[in-house]
Amino acid sequence: MMKSTRLLALVPVLALGLAGCGGSTGTPGSTGGSGTAASGDCSSAEVFCIGLVTDMGKVDDKSFNQSAWEGVEAAKKAISGSQTKYVETTDTKDYAANMKKFTDAKYDAIVTVGFALGDTTAKAAKENPSVKFIGVDQDHAQAALPNLTGLVFPEDQAGYAAGYLAGKLTKTNKLGQVLGLQIPPVEKFAKGFEAGAKASNPAAAVTTVYHPAGDNGFTDPAWGAAEAQKQIDQKADVIFGAGGKTGNGALAQIAKASGAGTSIYCIGVDTDQWNTVPEAQKCLVTSAMKLITEGTTDLLKQAKDGSMKGGNFTGKAGLAPYHDFDAKIPADVKAAVEKVVTDLKSGTLQTGVKLG
Repeated sequence: MMKSTRLLALVPVLALGLAGCGGSTGTPGSTGGSGTAASGDCSSAEVFCIGLVTDMGKVDDKSFNQSAWEGVEAAKKAISGSQTKYVETTDTKDYAANMKKFTDAKYDAIVTVGFALGDTTAKAAKENPSVKFIGVDQDHAQAALPNLTGLVFPEDQAGYAAGYLAGKLTKTNKLGQVLGLQIPPVEKFAKGFEAGAKASNPAAAVTTVYHPAGDNGFTDPAWGAAEAQKQIDQKADVIFGAGGKTGNGALAQIAKASGAGTSIYCIGVDTDQWNTVPEAQKCLVTSAMKLITEGTTDLLKQAKDGSMKGGNFTGKAGLAPYHDFDAKIPADVKAAVEKVVTDLKSGTLQTGVKLG
């Protein structure tokens, strides 16, 4: 089958939006692979040190945290004299301590990943004005700190485009969503998906389930798989899995279903999960992406050259390629999705999503 090698016509990539989702303690430098740090002194002007603190998801979660770490590593390649390390959080009470490991070591920039780290990141930025802080999926518009920037995304637009596609693909008029914790960025994906589905197919019904509150909201693939199976049993034929490893569990379960890829489809999230969750390829028609890697790299370059501003920086969002499903999706459906994306980007089309 034909393979697409670029972002879908959703690209021109979406770029608007509001706030933003989804960690082992240890000394800075518990890193893997290319994250191994150089031996330079972080207090030296010749060395630019970048630290990353994950949320409860691991740095190799094939989704949210991994995308941010890949952005840090890309910045390392782009910034001469830089070195990188990460700390994975295993207990939410360790957020502040994990950031302190980096500030005590005189790091120049610290990336914290996830909505849940927002308040702790703002406090650390206020206490360490010489350190640049980047909060992924954190709204810092009101913080008024020149050394703190929130990297936020228009998740509702990416969700809307994915839902619009799902509404065109469904044969049962039953769609599903298996999600992580009910926090703003996840809600924006979910409500956008629902709005897009209804716009393309008013007869479609969407079953939405969020993970129960708890530290494992984004690290519970067993729960994700079980919820996806419930929705399959209820005849949902397009299911959106959004929530780190929790969502990945849903995608993998859908790929095992009878009819996966022919009558049952799944949609991934955050990154192009065709590449990161290959076990889901059998059903994975696309992913509702937010370009966390690119946004993280861009902000770190700004942190280095002194142009980073306080407040929020809006990253890009989009749909991943259709890959092996490109030839299966009717041309008129692809054209309709492309127009939706273009209109969202221009502002001609609004998702109507409001939180709270």
